[in-house]
Amino acid sequence: MSPRILLLPCLLGALAATSATAEPRVLNDDAHFAEGPVWYHGKLYYVEYDRNAVMTWDGAKNRVFWQQPGCGPSAVIATPRGEFLVTCYDHGTIGHISADGKDLPPYTHDRDGHPFVGPNDFAPDHRGGMYFTCSGTAPGPVIDGKIFYLAPDGTITQQADKVHSANGIVVSNDGHILYAIETEEHRLLQFDIQADGTLADRRVFLNLDTLTGNVGPIYPDGVKIDSHGLLYIGQNPRDVHAPLAGTIFVVDDTGTLRRTLKLPSPGVPNLALSPDERTVYVMALDQLDRSPYRGKVYAIENR
Repeated sequence: MSPRILLLPCLLGALAATSATAEPRVLNDDAHFAEGPVWYHGKLYYVEYDRNAVMTWDGAKNRVFWQQPGCGPSAVIATPRGEFLVTCYDHGTIGHISADGKDLPPYTHDRDGHPFVGPNDFAPDHRGGMYFTCSGTAPGPVIDGKIFYLAPDGTITQQADKVHSANGIVVSNDGHILYAIETEEHRLLQFDIQADGTLADRRVFLNLDTLTGNVGPIYPDGVKIDSHGLLYIGQNPRDVHAPLAGTIFVVDDTGTLRRTLKLPSPGVPNLALSPDERTVYVMALDQLDRSPYRGKVYAIENR
Protein backbone atom coordinates (compact mmCIF):
# COMPACT_ATOMS: atom_id res chain seq x y z
CA MET A 1 0.00 0.00 0.00
CA SER A 2 1.41 3.38 -1.01
CA PRO A 3 2.02 6.25 1.49
CA ARG A 4 -0.63 8.27 -0.31
CA ILE A 5 -3.25 5.57 0.23
CA LEU A 6 -2.34 5.43 3.91
CA LEU A 7 -2.61 9.22 4.17
CA LEU A 8 -6.08 9.45 2.63
CA PRO A 9 -8.14 7.84 5.44
CA CYS A 10 -6.14 9.74 8.05
CA LEU A 11 -6.79 13.05 6.31
CA LEU A 12 -10.46 12.29 5.74
CA GLY A 13 -10.81 11.40 9.41
CA ALA A 14 -9.15 14.64 10.50
CA LEU A 15 -11.36 16.71 8.25
CA ALA A 16 -14.48 14.88 9.45
CA ALA A 17 -13.55 15.73 13.01
CA THR A 18 -13.59 19.43 12.16
CA SER A 19 -16.77 19.39 10.09
CA ALA A 20 -20.25 20.55 11.01
CA THR A 21 -22.38 17.73 12.40
CA ALA A 22 -25.83 19.33 12.15
CA GLU A 23 -28.05 17.98 9.39
CA PRO A 24 -28.57 20.51 6.59
CA ARG A 25 -32.07 21.67 5.78
CA VAL A 26 -33.19 21.59 2.14
CA LEU A 27 -34.70 24.91 1.01
CA ASN A 28 -35.07 23.96 -2.65
CA ASP A 29 -34.92 20.31 -3.75
CA ASP A 30 -35.16 21.02 -7.49
CA ALA A 31 -32.55 23.67 -8.24
CA HIS A 32 -30.93 23.58 -11.68
CA PHE A 33 -27.31 24.63 -11.04
CA ALA A 34 -27.90 27.05 -8.20
CA GLU A 35 -25.03 29.52 -7.83
CA GLY A 36 -23.83 32.97 -6.75
CA PRO A 37 -26.07 33.71 -3.72
CA VAL A 38 -26.37 36.85 -1.63
CA TRP A 39 -28.54 37.76 1.39
CA TYR A 40 -30.28 41.10 0.87
CA HIS A 41 -33.12 42.81 2.76
CA GLY A 42 -34.47 39.68 4.40
CA LYS A 43 -34.25 37.42 1.35
CA LEU A 44 -31.79 35.00 -0.15
CA TYR A 45 -31.16 35.84 -3.81
CA TYR A 46 -29.49 33.21 -5.96
CA VAL A 47 -29.31 32.15 -9.59
CA GLU A 48 -30.23 28.96 -11.40
CA TYR A 49 -27.94 28.69 -14.39
CA ASP A 50 -29.96 26.12 -16.31
CA ARG A 51 -33.24 27.99 -15.75
CA ASN A 52 -31.67 31.34 -16.73
CA ALA A 53 -33.22 32.81 -13.60
CA VAL A 54 -32.57 34.82 -10.48
CA MET A 55 -34.50 33.30 -7.60
CA THR A 56 -35.48 34.49 -4.14
CA TRP A 57 -36.17 32.57 -0.95
CA ASP A 58 -38.05 34.53 1.71
CA GLY A 59 -37.91 31.96 4.49
CA ALA A 60 -40.88 30.04 3.15
CA LYS A 61 -40.96 29.91 -0.65
CA ASN A 62 -38.66 30.03 -3.67
CA ARG A 63 -39.80 32.41 -6.40
CA VAL A 64 -38.52 33.60 -9.77
CA PHE A 65 -37.41 37.23 -9.44
CA TRP A 66 -35.98 37.67 -12.97
CA GLN A 67 -35.48 35.49 -16.02
CA GLN A 68 -33.71 35.97 -19.35
CA PRO A 69 -33.34 33.16 -21.91
CA GLY A 70 -29.74 32.48 -22.89
CA CYS A 71 -28.19 34.47 -20.03
CA GLY A 72 -26.70 31.50 -18.20
CA PRO A 73 -26.39 33.36 -14.88
CA SER A 74 -23.71 32.42 -12.37
CA ALA A 75 -24.07 35.11 -9.65
CA VAL A 76 -26.28 37.97 -8.47
CA ILE A 77 -25.42 40.97 -6.29
CA ALA A 78 -27.26 44.03 -5.00
CA THR A 79 -25.87 47.47 -5.83
CA PRO A 80 -25.71 50.49 -3.49
CA ARG A 81 -28.66 51.92 -5.47
CA GLY A 82 -30.86 48.95 -4.57
CA GLU A 83 -30.68 47.46 -8.07
CA PHE A 84 -29.08 44.16 -9.00
CA LEU A 85 -26.30 42.93 -11.25
CA VAL A 86 -26.14 39.41 -12.64
CA THR A 87 -23.27 37.70 -14.43
CA CYS A 88 -24.65 36.36 -17.71
CA TYR A 89 -21.97 33.74 -18.30
CA ASP A 90 -23.37 32.60 -21.67
CA HIS A 91 -24.32 36.05 -23.01
CA GLY A 92 -20.98 37.59 -22.03
CA THR A 93 -22.67 40.52 -20.30
CA ILE A 94 -23.27 41.94 -16.85
CA GLY A 95 -27.03 42.08 -16.63
CA HIS A 96 -28.60 45.04 -14.86
CA ILE A 97 -31.92 44.58 -13.05
CA SER A 98 -34.19 47.11 -11.38
CA ALA A 99 -35.34 46.70 -7.78
CA ASP A 100 -38.63 45.26 -9.04
CA GLY A 101 -37.04 42.75 -11.42
CA LYS A 102 -37.16 44.66 -14.71
CA ASP A 103 -34.37 44.71 -17.29
CA LEU A 104 -32.06 47.72 -17.41
CA PRO A 105 -29.34 48.24 -20.06
CA PRO A 106 -26.58 45.64 -19.50
CA TYR A 107 -22.82 46.19 -19.42
CA THR A 108 -21.14 44.60 -22.44
CA HIS A 109 -17.47 45.70 -22.32
CA ASP A 110 -15.03 47.83 -20.37
CA ARG A 111 -13.98 51.38 -21.24
CA ASP A 112 -11.22 50.08 -23.52
CA GLY A 113 -13.50 47.73 -25.42
CA HIS A 114 -12.48 44.49 -23.73
CA PRO A 115 -15.36 41.98 -23.92
CA PHE A 116 -16.57 39.94 -20.96
CA VAL A 117 -15.82 36.27 -21.67
CA GLY A 118 -17.59 34.08 -19.14
CA PRO A 119 -18.64 36.61 -16.46
CA ASN A 120 -18.67 34.67 -13.21
CA ASP A 121 -18.80 36.30 -9.77
CA PHE A 122 -18.92 39.63 -7.88
CA ALA A 123 -17.25 41.24 -4.88
CA PRO A 124 -18.36 44.69 -3.68
CA ASP A 125 -15.62 46.92 -2.26
CA HIS A 126 -15.88 49.56 0.49
CA ARG A 127 -16.19 52.49 -1.91
CA GLY A 128 -19.42 51.64 -3.70
CA GLY A 129 -17.63 49.81 -6.52
CA MET A 130 -17.68 46.20 -7.61
CA TYR A 131 -15.04 43.72 -8.73
CA PHE A 132 -16.08 40.87 -10.98
CA THR A 133 -14.38 37.92 -12.60
CA CYS A 134 -14.61 36.61 -16.13
CA SER A 135 -13.55 32.98 -16.35
CA GLY A 136 -12.43 33.13 -19.97
CA THR A 137 -12.93 30.31 -22.46
CA ALA A 138 -14.07 26.84 -21.43
CA PRO A 139 -12.03 25.13 -18.69
CA GLY A 140 -8.82 23.74 -20.15
CA PRO A 141 -5.28 24.79 -21.02
CA VAL A 142 -6.09 28.32 -22.22
CA ILE A 143 -5.35 30.93 -19.54
CA ASP A 144 -7.47 33.97 -20.39
CA GLY A 145 -9.57 34.74 -17.32
CA LYS A 146 -9.74 38.36 -16.15
CA ILE A 147 -10.77 40.57 -13.23
CA PHE A 148 -12.60 43.86 -13.82
CA TYR A 149 -13.62 46.76 -11.60
CA LEU A 150 -16.93 48.59 -11.91
CA ALA A 151 -16.40 52.02 -10.31
CA PRO A 152 -19.21 53.94 -8.57
CA ASP A 153 -19.49 56.21 -11.64
CA GLY A 154 -20.17 53.21 -13.90
CA THR A 155 -16.73 53.05 -15.51
CA ILE A 156 -15.41 49.51 -15.97
CA THR A 157 -11.67 48.82 -16.14
CA GLN A 158 -9.67 45.63 -16.53
CA GLN A 159 -7.54 45.00 -13.43
CA ALA A 160 -5.95 41.56 -13.99
CA ASP A 161 -5.55 39.09 -16.82
CA LYS A 162 -4.14 35.60 -17.41
CA VAL A 163 -6.14 34.11 -14.55
CA HIS A 164 -6.70 30.39 -15.15
CA SER A 165 -10.49 30.13 -14.98
CA ALA A 166 -11.21 33.14 -12.74
CA ASN A 167 -14.08 32.30 -10.43
CA GLY A 168 -15.11 33.31 -6.88
CA ILE A 169 -13.93 36.63 -5.53
CA VAL A 170 -14.14 38.53 -2.23
CA VAL A 171 -12.73 41.66 -0.56
CA SER A 172 -11.14 41.47 2.91
CA ASN A 173 -12.96 43.13 5.80
CA ASP A 174 -10.47 46.01 5.95
CA GLY A 175 -10.87 46.61 2.20
CA HIS A 176 -7.17 46.21 1.49
CA ILE A 177 -7.00 42.73 -0.10
CA LEU A 178 -8.85 41.06 -2.94
CA TYR A 179 -9.03 37.26 -2.96
CA ALA A 180 -9.75 35.55 -6.30
CA ILE A 181 -10.14 31.87 -7.10
CA GLU A 182 -8.18 30.38 -9.97
CA THR A 183 -10.14 27.16 -10.43
CA GLU A 184 -7.95 25.34 -12.94
CA GLU A 185 -4.87 25.96 -10.79
CA HIS A 186 -6.75 24.78 -7.66
CA ARG A 187 -5.81 27.91 -5.71
CA LEU A 188 -6.67 31.37 -4.40
CA LEU A 189 -4.81 34.48 -5.44
CA GLN A 190 -4.33 37.68 -3.43
CA PHE A 191 -4.05 41.25 -4.68
CA ASP A 192 -3.46 44.49 -2.81
CA ILE A 193 -6.26 47.01 -3.40
CA GLN A 194 -4.91 50.50 -4.05
CA ALA A 195 -6.65 53.76 -3.06
CA ASP A 196 -8.10 54.15 -6.57
CA GLY A 197 -9.38 50.56 -6.72
CA THR A 198 -6.58 49.24 -8.91
CA LEU A 199 -4.91 45.94 -8.01
CA ALA A 200 -1.22 45.35 -7.25
CA ASP A 201 1.20 42.68 -6.00
CA ARG A 202 -0.50 39.57 -7.37
CA ARG A 203 0.49 36.47 -5.38
CA VAL A 204 -0.68 32.97 -4.46
CA PHE A 205 -2.49 32.83 -1.12
CA LEU A 206 -3.54 29.18 -0.87
CA ASN A 207 -3.35 25.98 -2.91
CA LEU A 208 -6.29 23.69 -2.13
CA ASP A 209 -4.46 20.53 -3.18
CA THR A 210 -1.67 21.30 -0.71
CA LEU A 211 -4.21 22.18 1.98
CA THR A 212 -5.89 18.76 1.64
CA GLY A 213 -2.73 16.65 1.35
CA ASN A 214 -3.04 16.20 -2.43
CA VAL A 215 -5.98 13.79 -2.19
CA GLY A 216 -7.79 15.80 -4.88
CA PRO A 217 -7.43 17.54 -7.15
CA ILE A 218 -9.70 20.12 -5.52
CA TYR A 219 -11.45 22.55 -7.86
CA PRO A 220 -12.33 25.64 -5.77
CA ASP A 221 -15.28 27.69 -6.99
CA GLY A 222 -16.90 30.36 -4.77
CA VAL A 223 -15.50 32.17 -1.74
CA LYS A 224 -17.11 34.28 0.99
CA ILE A 225 -15.75 35.98 4.12
CA ASP A 226 -17.28 36.35 7.59
CA SER A 227 -16.94 39.15 10.13
CA HIS A 228 -13.94 37.40 11.72
CA GLY A 229 -12.06 37.29 8.43
CA LEU A 230 -12.56 33.55 7.89
CA LEU A 231 -12.81 32.49 4.25
CA TYR A 232 -15.41 29.90 3.22
CA ILE A 233 -14.33 28.12 0.03
CA GLY A 234 -16.79 26.09 -2.03
CA GLN A 235 -15.78 23.52 -4.63
CA ASN A 236 -17.17 21.83 -7.71
CA PRO A 237 -15.43 18.48 -8.26
CA ARG A 238 -15.26 16.78 -11.66
CA ASP A 239 -16.34 13.43 -10.17
CA VAL A 240 -19.23 12.77 -7.77
CA HIS A 241 -17.01 10.24 -5.98
CA ALA A 242 -14.01 12.55 -5.61
CA PRO A 243 -12.32 12.57 -2.20
CA LEU A 244 -13.75 15.40 -0.07
CA ALA A 245 -16.65 16.00 -2.47
CA GLY A 246 -19.37 18.02 -0.75
CA THR A 247 -16.89 19.74 1.54
CA ILE A 248 -16.63 23.49 2.16
CA PHE A 249 -13.27 24.56 3.58
CA VAL A 250 -13.03 27.34 6.17
CA VAL A 251 -9.57 28.94 6.44
CA ASP A 252 -8.15 31.94 8.26
CA ASP A 253 -6.13 34.82 6.80
CA THR A 254 -2.94 32.74 7.01
CA GLY A 255 -4.47 29.95 4.92
CA THR A 256 -4.75 27.59 7.91
CA LEU A 257 -7.72 25.20 7.83
CA ARG A 258 -9.99 26.00 10.76
CA ARG A 259 -12.92 23.69 10.05
CA THR A 260 -15.05 22.21 7.27
CA LEU A 261 -18.75 22.02 6.47
CA LYS A 262 -19.98 18.78 4.92
CA LEU A 263 -23.02 18.57 2.62
CA PRO A 264 -24.77 15.49 1.14
CA SER A 265 -24.38 16.72 -2.46
CA PRO A 266 -20.99 16.33 -4.20
CA GLY A 267 -20.87 19.81 -5.75
CA VAL A 268 -20.94 22.79 -3.36
CA PRO A 269 -19.79 25.63 -5.61
CA ASN A 270 -20.97 28.68 -3.70
CA LEU A 271 -22.58 29.93 -0.50
CA ALA A 272 -23.88 32.91 1.46
CA LEU A 273 -23.94 33.68 5.17
CA SER A 274 -27.01 34.78 7.07
CA PRO A 275 -26.81 38.27 8.63
CA ASP A 276 -26.04 36.77 12.06
CA GLU A 277 -23.60 34.28 10.46
CA ARG A 278 -25.23 31.37 12.26
CA THR A 279 -26.42 29.81 9.01
CA VAL A 280 -24.63 29.05 5.75
CA TYR A 281 -26.78 28.86 2.64
CA VAL A 282 -25.16 26.44 0.23
CA MET A 283 -25.79 26.12 -3.50
CA ALA A 284 -25.28 22.43 -4.35
CA LEU A 285 -25.10 20.10 -7.33
CA ASP A 286 -25.97 16.41 -7.52
CA GLN A 287 -25.65 16.22 -11.32
CA LEU A 288 -22.24 17.69 -12.15
CA ASP A 289 -21.73 17.19 -15.86
CA ARG A 290 -24.89 17.70 -17.88
CA SER A 291 -28.10 19.71 -18.13
CA PRO A 292 -30.28 20.35 -16.20
CA TYR A 293 -27.56 20.13 -13.48
CA ARG A 294 -30.01 19.08 -10.81
CA GLY A 295 -29.15 20.04 -7.27
CA LYS A 296 -30.39 21.68 -4.11
CA VAL A 297 -30.22 24.76 -1.95
CA TYR A 298 -29.30 23.94 1.66
CA ALA A 299 -29.18 25.78 4.96
CA ILE A 300 -26.63 24.40 7.42
CA GLU A 301 -25.74 25.51 10.92
CA ASN A 302 -22.43 27.38 10.95
CA ARG A 303 -20.30 25.70 13.59
